[in-house]
Parts: sequence; C-alpha cells; structure tokens
Amino acid sequence: MITPLRSTILLTLIALSSFSCKRENTAHSSGENNPLMATWETPYSVPPFDEIENANFESALNEGIKDQQQEIEEILKSSAKLTFENTIAALDSSGLLLERVSAVFNNLLSAHTNDELQATALKMAPTLSEHQDNIYLNAALFKRVQLLWQAKDALKLTAEQRTLLEKTYKRFVRNGALLTAEQQREFRDINQQLALASLQFGDHLLADTQAYALVISDKKDLAGLPAEVVADAAAVAQVRGKAGQWLFTLNHSSIMPFLQYAENRSLRKAIWTAFQQKANQDNAFDNKALVLQIANLRMQRAQLLGYPNQASYVLEENMAKDTQTVYQLLDQLWQAARKKTQREEQDLEILLHRDGISGRIQPYDWRFYTEKMRKSRFDLDENALKAYLSLAQVQQGVFDVATQLYGLQFKALPELPKYHEDVTAWEVTEKDGALLGILYLDFFARPSKRSGAWMTSYRKQQLQDGQRIAPIISIVCNFAKSNGATPTLLTFEETTTVFHEFGHALHGLLSKVSYRSLAGTQVPRDFVELPSQILENWAAQPAVLKQFAKHYHTGQSIPDDLIEKWQKSQTFNQGFATTEYLAAALLDMKYHTQTTAITQEVDAFERALTDEIELTAAIIPRYRSTYFTHLFAGGYAAGYYSYIWSEVLDADAFEVFKTKGLFDAQTAKSLRTQILEKGGTEDPLQLYINFSRHQPDPKALLSKRGLLTTQDD
Repeated sequence: MITPLRSTILLTLIALSSFSCKRENTAHSSGENNPLMATWETPYSVPPFDEIENANFESALNEGIKDQQQEIEEILKSSAKLTFENTIAALDSSGLLLERVSAVFNNLLSAHTNDELQATALKMAPTLSEHQDNIYLNAALFKRVQLLWQAKDALKLTAEQRTLLEKTYKRFVRNGALLTAEQQREFRDINQQLALASLQFGDHLLADTQAYALVISDKKDLAGLPAEVVADAAAVAQVRGKAGQWLFTLNHSSIMPFLQYAENRSLRKAIWTAFQQKANQDNAFDNKALVLQIANLRMQRAQLLGYPNQASYVLEENMAKDTQTVYQLLDQLWQAARKKTQREEQDLEILLHRDGISGRIQPYDWRFYTEKMRKSRFDLDENALKAYLSLAQVQQGVFDVATQLYGLQFKALPELPKYHEDVTAWEVTEKDGALLGILYLDFFARPSKRSGAWMTSYRKQQLQDGQRIAPIISIVCNFAKSNGATPTLLTFEETTTVFHEFGHALHGLLSKVSYRSLAGTQVPRDFVELPSQILENWAAQPAVLKQFAKHYHTGQSIPDDLIEKWQKSQTFNQGFATTEYLAAALLDMKYHTQTTAITQEVDAFERALTDEIELTAAIIPRYRSTYFTHLFAGGYAAGYYSYIWSEVLDADAFEVFKTKGLFDAQTAKSLRTQILEKGGTEDPLQLYINFSRHQPDPKALLSKRGLLTTQDD
C-alpha cells in the first residue's frame, strides 16, 4: 500500500502536500520553541523526532495554514504579467511548512499514535478541510489558473510543465471551482463531514482491534502451533500482564498463524469471528453508520460535480477511465478464479470429513486445511520455509536486488532521530556515492500502530534552483517481533510484503522530476502499484532466493529441493487468494457506483453483493466494510481494483526481465528511466508502453496465478 491511509485528514494533507516551498525553512515568531516550526538542523534535514511533543502539532498546523494563505495572497497581489511561473509554479511552491508538519503528524498518527494525537486530528480535521476548500474555491486564484489553461498552446511549456498545468486545472475543477456559490457551500459542508467521519472510522477500528485478545491458559489448546508462534504468544502475554499464558491478537502476524496451525477448531472459530466482526459489534467502536455516511456523502459530492457516482469521479483520472473497463477486468478474473475455488473447496472438504467433521468447510477452517493439503500434496511445511526467511536476511536481500538492478548503496544511520526505538534509518546513494534519499524502516507491530503495511514520505523529491532535493521515505509494516530466542522469521507472504513496499520506496527514491506534486508515487491509483508489485517477482526467483534465504541458525542457503517444492506450490490456493481479493474489489465498486443513497444496513448490503456474485460461504471478502480501511479511512475508494490492475501490468512487464535476464542492465535502466524516475509527469499507459513496447496483456497474470483453464494445481 502507498501512503498511510488512515483518515480524511490525511487525504486533506496529501492534497496540500502537493504544494512545496522554495523559501528557506525559518523559525516563525509564534513558534520559537516549537521544533516543527524551526529550521531542522538535523542530518539530511530529517524531522527532529526526539524534540517533537504532541502539543507542538496543533499550533504548527495552524501556522502552516496561515503561512500558505499568505503565499496564496502574494500570488493574487502580483501585478506582473500572468505566467506559468508566477501562478502554477508559485502555487506548486506554496505551503512548505504545512506540508512538512502534516507529513510528520500523519505518519505518527498511523505508525505511533496516542490519545493526544487522535484528539488533535479530530480537532484539526474541519480546519484543514476548510483550508483546502479555501484554495480550490478561491475564484480569483482559479481565474488565473483557468486563463493559463485556455492559453496553454501558446505558452511554449515543457512536457512536464504542461502536465502540471493540466493537473492543477483539473484539481481545481474536481474540487468544486466551477460550482455555484450555493453548491460550493454544500461542497464545503460535505468535505468537513467526510474529514471527521473518516477519522472516526480509523480510530474506531484501531480501538476495537486492540480491545480483543484470545488468552489461552491450557497448553493443550496450543496443539499444532509451531514453537516460535507459541513463544511469540507467550511474550505478548508477558507484556500485557498475562505471564504464564499465551495471548493472540487480531494483528495479521498473530491471528493468521493461529488460523493456519491451531488444531482447536472452537478457538479458531472464536478468533475468526472476532476478526471478521471488527468494528461491527454495535458498541462504541462500531463503524456501520460511518460506512454508510461516508459512502453516501461521496456520492452526493460526486453528483454535485456532475458525475453519476463516486466511481465515475475517481476513474476519470485513472488508467481504467470508466466503471465498465474495471468491471470487465474483474469479471474476467472472477470467472476464472471461481472455477478454481470450487475445486479447492471440494478438496478441503475431503480433509475436513476425514477428521470426522460433517458439513461444509468454514472460513475458520480454510487456512488450517490448506496447510494440511500443502504438506500432503507438495511435502511442504511453510514453517520450514520461514527458517530461511529471517527479517534481517530479507532486508539485506531486497537491498541487494536494488544494488544489482540500479547500483544503489545502503548505509545505516543509527544517529538519525527516530520516533520509535524499533525504527532504523538508512542513507541511499547511487553507485558513485551521490545521495538519492533517506529511508526509514519500521517493521514491527505494536498497539500504537494501525494494521497493514505501507510506504509514505516525509519529503518528496523535487528540483529547487536547479538542485535535486532528496526525498525522505518510510516503510511501515506489522511483523511480530521476535521474543529473542530466534530472530524475527517471516512467511513468504510477509517476505513479498517487504519487497512490495520497497518497490514503492524505489518509486519515491528514484524520482527525477522538477515539481514536487508530480514526484514519485504521485500517479494514478491504478498505476501506483506497478513499481511495488513488479519488485515482488524477484523475491520469488530461485536465483535470488539462494542469495538471501539463509537458515537463521546454520547460515546455509535454502536447499534446492525446498525451492522446488515451494515452486510447485505457487499456484496452490490461488483460487482462494484471488476470490477473496476480487470480492473486496467488487464490494468497493458496489459502494461507489450507487446513484442514490444507500439505505440498506451494512451487513445486508454486503450479503446482497456476495449473493449476486455467488461467493461461497467458505470465503468472505478480504476486507469487510467496517474494517475496509482502504476505502473508508484512505484513498482507495473505487480504487481497490488497482492492485489486480497493476498486477496485470507487473506480470506482463516482468516477462521482459524473464526473457532478457533478471538483472539485465539495459532492461533495468529502461524500467528506471521510463517509469520509476518519471513520477506523474506523463500518461501512465504511455510510460508502460515505453518500457514494455506493447499494450498490457492479462494472460501473464492468469498464468502466474494458475487461473488459465489448462492449468491445475
């Protein structure tokens, strides 16, 4: 995932963070003792985390708003001839203080939050929403932008300048600049409601997730669980005041191994029920009302802007362009996945019945019997694979891949300020030592961190007076921290998560554009996952695995026979994986293609969708509505399909490397220069074609997932 998608306050600030500033960082008179408003004298000008206090944020955000308002006024007061530089570039250069404060604030809100930060977020959400509206609904400012847009053919702009002008103009229009005064008042009100509702959604989900714990006192209830999983649960219990017991949470790194290995079916059912009912228990943290409020407000806002629904509004700026194109792809994949899932379900039920359990396979059975079948069919114990995938080795492995592809070098910076002791910092340079950027790595789960994995930035790349400003990038994950007896060991899925988020990081680090709002990951939602997902492919290549997958105890490389077993299993359970994902993508589209207000209760709305697509009762959507953070506390509304859309691109694009060589220098250079360095400066489909030399073909993805009709497990 790209960016900490926690709340609408974040979306507000993301929009604002597309503006940067060329002025030097100077302390503001009202914030002389506020480190957020002072010049950052830290190495590489990273945030001074060790000096920042919760109380600093409100005043710094307000000062940032005031600062940008003054910059906007300076643009409007200019008596000089209207030009690209004194309007579009100047607008793009405004708001540095707000941008850097909001970047720190939002990242802490997602990665290391507390009650005080959450209270500040709720208090500031309406103010930040109003500030964004004050920019885009400023008639005088829009008039300047509009005049330049109308004269674009006579301005002799570079390709990047023309793109920035086009995106700036569209951003104003899509944020209500052409609405009547009365419509703009309604638009502002909707934005403020959305800002608060999305924040509350994220807060509720975090609170409800952290409130649950499965505490086991009887050791026999741990039957089937690997030793390190048991040890991790004991360590968590110790931390939470349950010494001598074992504690499992709803974090993926805790619940998924339990569902995969625990023999106690009733306990699997208990923790699964809690998982799929997150923020859906009719208590203070229930999200059902917020789901409907957010979905209906988005539809109302889209219709104000002249679109039939939110999906039409969103997709206009994506590669897909319209809902019909998205549904065509999802339906093609759904039909293939459904056939494979039916076979998988039948096979698992045979194992269920052999254990003396009658009836159909249940969602809390699927992972358990899948693991049994994996061992039986492929003689593969995923736990044996984990022994070769220590976090330290995986991290070094992804560093080495970046070195082999692009010549990048990584140097630890232990002296840099950090917001948590588990965070590490790295200097990233070219082969010749030229600085590319700073990379923070924050891998471990904790109660103060929301679930999931994401890449974000504290500073985006840009050119300033001809000099490249190096980006500051962060990767955040939620792996279970080792209890000390063994190093942190990852599943292969978690290993690909590291590669995935590192692909996003490379998109940010290798950015080579002039304007900050076009840098790195500032691209359409259904293109942003291409750089992340294509990098996952290297983690799965035997030659690369041999380089980094080393046994944590012996140091021996992963044996060929284990790689062979693992390779044979790669299309195993892909019906399930594809089906649960597509069900979530279709749920997203169902919410955001509505043209009238949703009045159904949330659970009924979901059931209508699962009945319509004939989803087996043994599988639920990867995210149910009340914990679908991507949609209701983030930027993926009508965009969750983008993961599979980008996977079509990445599977097709990786064929070039498979043909020419995993580390072919020319192919790597082409990927870097044609896609990773370009950011949002050109049409994404054209960027893709520039690299691959052809239109994307979904057949490579169908083959990769074993969904072609000629393939079987």
